[in-house]
Amino acid sequence: MTTLTGAGKLVRLILRRDRLLMLWIPIISVVPVSYVASINEIYPTAAGRQQYADASANNGGFVALYGPPFGSSLGELVAWRAGFIPVMVGLFSLLMVIRHTRTEEEAGRRELLGSTVVGRHAGLAAALVTTFGVNLLLALLMGLALIGQGLPAAGSFAMGAECAAAGWMFAAVGGLTAQLTEGAGSARGIAVSILGTAYVLRVAGDLSGDGDGVLSWVSPIAWVVRIHPYGDNRWWLLALAASLTAVLTMAAVALSARRDVGAGLLPARLGPATAAPGLRSPLALAWRLHRGLLAGWVAGFAALGLVLGGLAKNIGDLARGNQMQDIFARMGGTGGIIDAYLAAVLGLLGLFAAAYAIQATLRLRSEESALRAEPVLATSVGRLRWAGSHIAFSIAGPAAGLAAAGLAAGLAHGLNTGDVGREVPRVLAGALVQLPAVWVLAAIAIALSGLLPRLAPAAWGALAVCLLLGLVGAVLRLSQTIMDVSPFTHIPKAPAVAVSAAPLLWLAAIALALAAAGLAGLRRRDIPVM
Repeated sequence: MTTLTGAGKLVRLILRRDRLLMLWIPIISVVPVSYVASINEIYPTAAGRQQYADASANNGGFVALYGPPFGSSLGELVAWRAGFIPVMVGLFSLLMVIRHTRTEEEAGRRELLGSTVVGRHAGLAAALVTTFGVNLLLALLMGLALIGQGLPAAGSFAMGAECAAAGWMFAAVGGLTAQLTEGAGSARGIAVSILGTAYVLRVAGDLSGDGDGVLSWVSPIAWVVRIHPYGDNRWWLLALAASLTAVLTMAAVALSARRDVGAGLLPARLGPATAAPGLRSPLALAWRLHRGLLAGWVAGFAALGLVLGGLAKNIGDLARGNQMQDIFARMGGTGGIIDAYLAAVLGLLGLFAAAYAIQATLRLRSEESALRAEPVLATSVGRLRWAGSHIAFSIAGPAAGLAAAGLAAGLAHGLNTGDVGREVPRVLAGALVQLPAVWVLAAIAIALSGLLPRLAPAAWGALAVCLLLGLVGAVLRLSQTIMDVSPFTHIPKAPAVAVSAAPLLWLAAIALALAAAGLAGLRRRDIPVM
């Protein structure tokens, strides 16, 4: 038996298990299409696009988010505006690899499969091959979508290759970090930290005016965004990405051969012999399990709030006098351009908060499938009390994140305008008003976990639909009937418009009904359902 025996069957198993989670591929592939439509509408002339590129090159916030513009043609501006997409693709790719390597080991399924005719490296190979394949599919779909918008084929496929190359590199990073620790959470933390460091290095290099210097070229993210689709199409940079992918993959295979199944190369930190008094309740245990994730999300929300709030005044200056004002009005209400921008970005932060809410809720299902719920429920703890300890973070966690983002954005915008006392409460209210829609998506995850536990990951599909409608619905002028599918469509676009209580109460009632149905199902069904 070779070390890769059974890898093909494991690839098919991964594709079957992740068929719903892979909705991110078509969603990401059509996001640049929305940029084509919006830039064409806002800046229909070459002179207008040149003015936009010149103004953006001198805007530190834009350079931090997307990098410096490298041209003013429609395709070049689309590729520049998509500068953050490789980071997202890298994140999805490393999470996918860790999910099918270290998570499988932590749950004991790798050892079970290893007792059959499956080679030692088959699991790692299957995870990497599948992730590489879906990134190639993303590149193809993105290229075809952009060609369909009338953009040149070479630049369109270079744009797809840029995203796929980022996915390949960080998939290999995920495969490497999966060999280091015994826990999937630690492996994800290390891999995401590497991705974050690469992004920060890219930002530091661009903001320092050293865009083609040493600092920027240290970052793999900088490699792919400097392919410059629709410009000079630097295909040779793909060779750098492929080389790094190959080196990291070989390192992951070598480390996998040196360790025991279920173990990591880094020594595990032993816990205390007895539990602390603070772990005597289900809520205290849930706090211990959720605190790291919650802290990371809250910090991320605060950072995003600072960046997006700091951009508000620049957006207003850039938008006045062209059609961008109409675009933001459709996305964020009928108020002033700056308020409409704030409403639009706070709605996007609401979608991010929903991602945290779903992730926190699905911890219920992961605790059950990993057989850690049974020992807790074997005590005097009831099912509803156990479930409620995790659901508390689905409710309060998004509130904490949105509050941090609202405060940071309001403070940054208030300092720019010289009126902190006015802007902070307005922007904070615009952030917190997203909560009822966030709770609806969390309640969908609760309902699936209680009634159809095997389909619980389908909650991510609901978020994908909301994200797709939020990103491209207004730009593509989709019908209101389709837009109403998303609960975020019904959220008042504060601070651009006055807040109405009726839609918020209806959304809260829907969330309560879904959550109650899910808890009723959880109380009656078998535990665990594998």
